[in-house]
Amino acid sequence: MTILVTGGSGFIGSHLVDHLLSETNESVIVLDDLSTGTADNLAHLDTDRLEMRDGDVRNAETVADAVIDAGTVYHLAAAVGVENVVENPLASLQTNFKGTENVLEAAAEDGTPVFLASSSEVYGKSEDVPFSETDDAVYGPTTAPRWGYATAKATDEFLALAYHEKHDLPVVVGRYFNIVGPRQTGQYGMVIPTFVDQALAGEDLTVYGDGTQTRSFTHVGDAVEITHELLGNEDAHGEVFNVGAPNPTSINDLAKRVIELTDSDSEIAHVPFEEAYSEDFEEPDQREPDVTKLRNTLGWAPEADLDRILTDVIDERTSDTDDRTSDTDDRTSDKEEASAR
Repeated sequence: MTILVTGGSGFIGSHLVDHLLSETNESVIVLDDLSTGTADNLAHLDTDRLEMRDGDVRNAETVADAVIDAGTVYHLAAAVGVENVVENPLASLQTNFKGTENVLEAAAEDGTPVFLASSSEVYGKSEDVPFSETDDAVYGPTTAPRWGYATAKATDEFLALAYHEKHDLPVVVGRYFNIVGPRQTGQYGMVIPTFVDQALAGEDLTVYGDGTQTRSFTHVGDAVEITHELLGNEDAHGEVFNVGAPNPTSINDLAKRVIELTDSDSEIAHVPFEEAYSEDFEEPDQREPDVTKLRNTLGWAPEADLDRILTDVIDERTSDTDDRTSDTDDRTSDKEEASAR
């Protein structure tokens, strides 16, 4: 059986591909237009079990051609990052709406099981923490772009559950809570890689707002393991699950811990949200998952381990720096030897 991963060149997607190739004997097709992902995330894989396809999930024919070759589908292709969503609202909405509809419609032809990657953003700015899968969502006005992303992901969930109801399509929805780890870029506003890069460069760590807002961070290794287990569990089909670790951390405390672990002289600089985004930007105060349903279904759930996450990200960044330094030293040495000759 072949497995399709849309968005498989992205941060979470590439880790999922690693996991699937390691834990199964199946071949994997990655469908990705590399709009936010990168081929470098999969460059370490040297296997004929991996097939890369360049394609946009908004193209129904492209998606259908990929799905027909697969026995299961993990749909992770989506707009990512608050900055990206705010700056490119139309493309973000189209990718989420149209892409998900194309995947579900193609999968329904043969009843191909689908995992739909959703987001904790669907809870909006609710303050009823920890968030349970059946809790009400609270959104801001349509004039605030970030809520477009939240409602798009919620609509994706409605679509998935409707396909399950109407076509008996085996679908599992996973709401990711701040998945973090190696390969994640700070390019789209992701807080941990941004903080680590700033600390290692000796720059001030930019904390938006007063820094008291809290987030629950989950290691990407745990997230992809749960993703794989959920789709393989028939009891999970037609259900929605929080995928995250409890015990949230304030952004101020996160910044302090990054500075400590990197042994940096950086300071913390608070910047008002309206300076970074716009006057109508809204930031939820809290994000914490209730993982009771996940634990009851799989028998386990991720544990909060912020230091493990930060250490892995820091190690990756410092390793990359060491490699670049070594390459530069080698090139300098080669030039010196050539000059001496």
